[in-house]
Amino acid sequence: MTKILGLTGGIGSGKTAVSKMFNALDVPVYNADQAAKILMQSSKDLKHKIKQLLGEDAYKQNQLNKAFISEKIFNNKALLTQINALVHPEVALDFNSWLSMQNSVYVVKEVAILFETAAEDQFDYILTVTAPETLRIKRIIEKSGEDPSPVLQKMAIDLQKMNCDFLAMPCNTAHYYYKDICKIVKIPILNMIDLAAQKLSALG
Repeated sequence: MTKILGLTGGIGSGKTAVSKMFNALDVPVYNADQAAKILMQSSKDLKHKIKQLLGEDAYKQNQLNKAFISEKIFNNKALLTQINALVHPEVALDFNSWLSMQNSVYVVKEVAILFETAAEDQFDYILTVTAPETLRIKRIIEKSGEDPSPVLQKMAIDLQKMNCDFLAMPCNTAHYYYKDICKIVKIPILNMIDLAAQKLSALG
């Protein structure tokens, strides 16, 4: 019976690099996130259910409106649970169909949220990829092209929970997402670029 290795880790942690290593060894790899995106775009039934849950704006010009969906579910756990309840069963069926066609000793299933969904029992082995958050953000901004706002927002929320009085971002590039972070925290965020400009202006 084919063994299943669960490959997980946060955005920008390096899961893709590890997946490529397995691919280089001719190990079949199933990317659950990619499958979810394909199914959310190609399954008429799933698209209908998503529109019922989130509204017609969930799709823009018949394409998945990722920005709209991310904004809707980021700070709404109930809505996130509902959307996962629609998508995850479809991905599970798709994976099982894919798995039935494999004949290798083991396969890899890349899953971004594994422990968060208590899915440990679905795997024979689990490999978690980690990286410092500063490196994760750098990778997201410079290489993957993915929006780093969710990672930055989570970091800001975690710091707010530690009873910080204010936040400061020493990274110039990260200031591009300043407004996105301000939306979800109640404490002040020091905009180092604005402060530097004010200081230079004061110095003449």
